[in-house]
Amino acid sequence: MKALIVDAEWQPRKNYPICEEEETKKRAIIGSQVWRNTTFNIKDVPTPNPTDDEVLIKVKSCGICGSDTHLYETDEEGYIIFSGLTKLPCIIGHEFSGIVEKAGRNVKDLKRGDKVAVESIMWCGRCQSCRSGFPNQCKYIELMGLSADGAFAEYVAVSERYCWKINDLMHVHTEEDAFDIGALIEPVGCAYNGIFIVGGGFNPGAIVVVYGAGPIGLGAIALARIAGASQIIAFDILDERVKIAKDMGADCAFNVNKLDGRSPADKVMELTEGYGADIQVEAAGAATKTIPEMERSMAINGKIIYLGRAATSTTMHLDILVSGANKIVGSRGHSGYGIFPSIIKLIAAGKLNLERMITARYTFQNIMDAIRASSNRTNGKILIKM
Repeated sequence: MKALIVDAEWQPRKNYPICEEEETKKRAIIGSQVWRNTTFNIKDVPTPNPTDDEVLIKVKSCGICGSDTHLYETDEEGYIIFSGLTKLPCIIGHEFSGIVEKAGRNVKDLKRGDKVAVESIMWCGRCQSCRSGFPNQCKYIELMGLSADGAFAEYVAVSERYCWKINDLMHVHTEEDAFDIGALIEPVGCAYNGIFIVGGGFNPGAIVVVYGAGPIGLGAIALARIAGASQIIAFDILDERVKIAKDMGADCAFNVNKLDGRSPADKVMELTEGYGADIQVEAAGAATKTIPEMERSMAINGKIIYLGRAATSTTMHLDILVSGANKIVGSRGHSGYGIFPSIIKLIAAGKLNLERMITARYTFQNIMDAIRASSNRTNGKILIKM
């Protein structure tokens, strides 16, 4: 089968305290501190043979994630931008849907022909975190398409427990469109987990502000709209994404570089008549710029939900958390808590509409053109049609 394989040089930075396990397994905890000079190649590789607990999936649609872009992009020294768990070489791609082609003998709930969307958080189910109900914090976690082979390939074999049927999406979509929408469940699931599970949700009528109108930020906007937010304000640095944010349900969306000398915090306080934001979602991965704005525009008992991953530090005046009874929480992943089935039910019921998030489609043969286009950050979601 054909697959896109990413490889790089293992060259830990001099100031990175690499641990023995990382060195032995060539598996970096913080990829941006280790992997240098990536190469991307479409190669012929063997079709995976599913184990007894796995299904073989024919991939139909797979989205380009910011983490894929951050493997392609490098800093001035040639190191990747992605700051998470990484093991190369690897077949990348993890936001996908497809058709079950073959099921292992222990598979109970899936059969050939079922249409599925797949979690990319590969949790073990045995460690204390998993058994305590925190699969996204699994001690032995693997990230599909980053530390384990993913879905920019004709076929992928995955455990049944990571798969969710999307047959019901055809209540509101054609079969082809259902696969495209199914590929969006993974990034939207990250927003769902951050806002409603880790963040504890919000009361209908809350004011929600989203920084970063990439796919996770756009998912946060769509979810906040159907959950009853009274006002949704979005910020980005590109006009194209500002427009998509409005299409996805933001009441107001602004290019932060075109605020006539005013700051996003000033704009939030103006639009809320001094009240501030109940919920603020950081989906930009730019904490040094966004967190100071967020802390200046928090409502009493407000929350900051940090989703944008970046290996960075930023200052924050902690007294605002005390005096305002405010909170800041971090969130990773989308597994557990009924996240995938809840999103599937919302889509199948016609309540969660994600079509406008998709702004470009490419064939697998043109995948490198798609990855290069993703670096412009003008699109919502770019899909690869396998």
